[in-house]
Amino acid sequence: MLQKREKVLLLRTFHGRTLRIVREHYLRPSVPCNSPLCPQPAACLNDGKLLSSDVTHYVIPDWKVVQDFLEILEFPELKGIIFMQTACQSVQHQRGRRQYNKLRNLLKDARHDCVLFANEFQQYCYLPRERGESMEKWQTRSIYNAAVWYYHHCQDRMPIVMVTEDEGAIQQYGSETEGVFVISFKNYLDNFWPDLEAAHELCDSILQSRQERENESQESRGKEYPEHLPLEVLEAGIKSGRYIQGILNVNKHRAQMEAFVRLQGASSKDSDLVSDILIHGMKARNRSIHGDVVAVELLPKNEWKGRTAALCENDSEDKASGESPSEPMPTGRVVGILQKNWRDYVVTFPSKEEVQSQGKNAQKIVVTPWDYRIPKIRISTQQAEALQDFRVVVRIDSWESTSVYPNGHFVRVLGRIRDLEGEIATILVENSISVVPFSEAQMCEMPVNTPESPWKVSPEEEKVRRDLRKTHLVFSIDPKGCEDVDDTLSVRTLNNGNLELGVHIADVTYFVAPNSYTDIEARTRATTCYLADRRYDMLPSILSAGLCSLLGGVDRYAVSVMWELDKTSYEIKKVWYGRTIIRSTYKLFYEAAQELLDGNVSVIDDIPEFKDLDEKSRQAKLEELVWAIGKLTDIARHIRAKRDHCGALELEGVEVRVQLDEKKNIHDLIPKQPLEVHETVAECMILANHWVAKKILETFPHQALLRRHPPPHQEFFSELRECAKAKGFSIDTRSNKTLADSLDNANDPSDPIVNKLLRSMATQAMSNALYFSTGSCAEEEFHHYGLALDKYTHFTSPIRRYSDIIVHRLLMAAVSKENKMEIKENLFNHKDLEELCRHINNRNRAAQHSQKQSTELFQCMYFKDRDPETEERCISDGVIYSIRTNGVLVFIPRFGIKGAAYLKNKDGLVISCGPDSLSEWKPGSLQRFQNKITSTTTGGDSVTFHLFDHVTVRISVQASRCHSDTIRLEIISNKPYMTADTELSHHGPLLLKSELVKEVTRSVEEAQLAQEGKVNTIQEEYEEYCQTKGRSLYMLLEEIRDLALLDVSSSDRM
Repeated sequence: MLQKREKVLLLRTFHGRTLRIVREHYLRPSVPCNSPLCPQPAACLNDGKLLSSDVTHYVIPDWKVVQDFLEILEFPELKGIIFMQTACQSVQHQRGRRQYNKLRNLLKDARHDCVLFANEFQQYCYLPRERGESMEKWQTRSIYNAAVWYYHHCQDRMPIVMVTEDEGAIQQYGSETEGVFVISFKNYLDNFWPDLEAAHELCDSILQSRQERENESQESRGKEYPEHLPLEVLEAGIKSGRYIQGILNVNKHRAQMEAFVRLQGASSKDSDLVSDILIHGMKARNRSIHGDVVAVELLPKNEWKGRTAALCENDSEDKASGESPSEPMPTGRVVGILQKNWRDYVVTFPSKEEVQSQGKNAQKIVVTPWDYRIPKIRISTQQAEALQDFRVVVRIDSWESTSVYPNGHFVRVLGRIRDLEGEIATILVENSISVVPFSEAQMCEMPVNTPESPWKVSPEEEKVRRDLRKTHLVFSIDPKGCEDVDDTLSVRTLNNGNLELGVHIADVTYFVAPNSYTDIEARTRATTCYLADRRYDMLPSILSAGLCSLLGGVDRYAVSVMWELDKTSYEIKKVWYGRTIIRSTYKLFYEAAQELLDGNVSVIDDIPEFKDLDEKSRQAKLEELVWAIGKLTDIARHIRAKRDHCGALELEGVEVRVQLDEKKNIHDLIPKQPLEVHETVAECMILANHWVAKKILETFPHQALLRRHPPPHQEFFSELRECAKAKGFSIDTRSNKTLADSLDNANDPSDPIVNKLLRSMATQAMSNALYFSTGSCAEEEFHHYGLALDKYTHFTSPIRRYSDIIVHRLLMAAVSKENKMEIKENLFNHKDLEELCRHINNRNRAAQHSQKQSTELFQCMYFKDRDPETEERCISDGVIYSIRTNGVLVFIPRFGIKGAAYLKNKDGLVISCGPDSLSEWKPGSLQRFQNKITSTTTGGDSVTFHLFDHVTVRISVQASRCHSDTIRLEIISNKPYMTADTELSHHGPLLLKSELVKEVTRSVEEAQLAQEGKVNTIQEEYEEYCQTKGRSLYMLLEEIRDLALLDVSSSDRM
């Protein structure tokens, strides 16, 4: 029986009036307690995660403990934790979305022994707030009352320890109820976990930071920054248009001076602004941190400033903005923070000399974040000297208006500076990528597939699936050595003479049930994360490389899309979607398929499936396969021609294939030759994604997951247009069709690098493709700009993308609905799907950033120990692709590196090239023009560098103690670098990158062999984590087929 109560909320309006809001609140006699000691589990509906039965007590943290000590409560050693609804809501309302999501994920995680108890909906736990009672007192009273009820509900069989920071509550409730103990959190750790040193150190760090903060607020009077406006004032100001809402984006190359606010929400629709808002200087930033959602007030137009066009330290490729350096742009100041998006930050402690300069007993230490965009953080610690050689994780607690720096506390040590594992851990933390092992609960959900008990197709599934094993020639085309085959193809002639084209995708959703432990973990990860030397799988390997991999000669479950095509025009007559059983006949690699397409049948000696056949069978099967590949290619040409007619773009991206030896060690990196079968497979996958998108949208118009690619902002194309103009080309960017045609025509026969760079610039100007819920935007916004399709989704890679798992469930629900069957799939509503899409987009972006950063790490490791003055490999040909006021940006085809080359150094000297074309530094000045820059010495000598000029560049590494090392480029001659193999420069980057991999691999392995014991520990750890890692770097990059290793910044565009 539900009991109805009323909650009265008093809200203050913008004009100062008090608004009384009454909300209905329903109480239940039973809510899930999730305890194995529950006397009535059926009444409590305990059908989810249960607390462990082998604990000595339950722990209930007060609201303040959850807010301040959540990272200690995340320790897996702490078991039997009950989070009250009251405490969780206090985190949601006072600590922001990021920390609230951390708490939600902790509660969902099967590895952590903790549950949520909805005390405010349990009729015997709910306490109304008394008149005059503070919110804090009411929250503590509610949690204590719920703790007492919980103790009696478990029939007094399990002691309850409530931990709180409220001394008054300890005094009041400490001895009130036998069996319910109320103590401080510090006291709890001291008495119950005296040997958990990491928790004690973290607790001391948090308490010390809090004490320092309280002392500082009492002592400080002068303000460094203006106070933030109250939330209600900000919301009213945004509504009226006085303030503008957006996300703060700090320029990492000028972190102290330049930040931009990208318009968001209503602000982006209602504002007349067409560009971002510049926030100039730390004062105007007003304690907001990169990623925060802020409210901005525009400054008067006479105070607007322009962004700087000069190179500076750590400068690399920025997305072109379209503004000239002197042109003022909208400029503003931050007046308040709507949502803090603080996270864990990796920092470096000051060196021994810097610590000593602060005083021998200094406890307040200013640490430098690894990310340039984050301000220095002040923490309280006595371990500064011991930690100065390590990368360390800290968290920000607050940033008062009286403080120059934000205050934070020490969390944990990652590893030594410049140690490979420490630097990889840094990249993971900075991108908020979790690499925890798959839990025992998740592994228990996996099907059995052992030599003693091999997996088999079940009779039940044979009844409900279309069996293609004897009727269809199904085969896969993948890179050589690929182990996770998630897509196969088929084509055949029907009885009526028409053709049937089939795309068959691994049926992952059969093995991953909605809301299972494996599903929740896959949803959290959202994508398989590929780093330069390892990958972190979204799904356990028993699925990703086993039962979900459509290997040759074995039975597998699939989800198929099959089209009936006209036999001559290839126009689609009808389409069928459904679950199937397949047995792939051939596991082909791209080169073999291309040879068969070209008529070279001798390649069948390299195809295992042909080896044991007699000559007659061999010939018959060969003719069948050659026909199928040829017909697939004809169909793909037709599909591509239709998309080309609509304006499909071919953008720049470098793809590689890893060549492995018999022991699965790296042998070489081979450039992926542009074979027609690549396009054949890609077009079939695009076709499947397009038709699945149409099907799920038709059935679920407001809750389908699609992928859109918004048209880019025209101002982002300005640099592309200017660069092309320098070579005499005209780039029309009015539509994707005109852009595609312009890029096809912008070819310089004497220099193929020109078209490569122009396509790269077009890629940089693109918006990122995004997943979205169809209920969140108008249908005219569904369009995919790059692929020239009105509807698109991702369906073809459910092994490594969670979005595809959702799409599979939607498709199966659509098929069930069409067949008037019960929908068994657990579908997301529009609101939940929209939130999930945001999460997946964020995780994809993080995975792309981490891949890019790890690649840059290995590039630096390769060049670091080489003498740039004497090592031949440190000298290379470079192409100028952008002009700045004090230098140029250069692309090095040989290594695929882009970076800044200064023409004026820190001493004010400019570059000069003598009769021998070799450069030297002399006094003088620079003059920048639209497409060139001239360096003139005081002696009257001058040298001019034009866009697309080839120059000779020296490559070195600029080491940084606090940040990542960076590649440094120096122009040593204004002439191209000529070598005997100059003609190989087009393929050079990838060929030489294999040497980079081997060199770094060798040095790392030598270090590992010197510490063999440590190696074993690392290997065991990765086995425990159920992740993929090999002794040789790049061991399993076969799986990155459609990701570009060198141009990773653009790999998420589609």
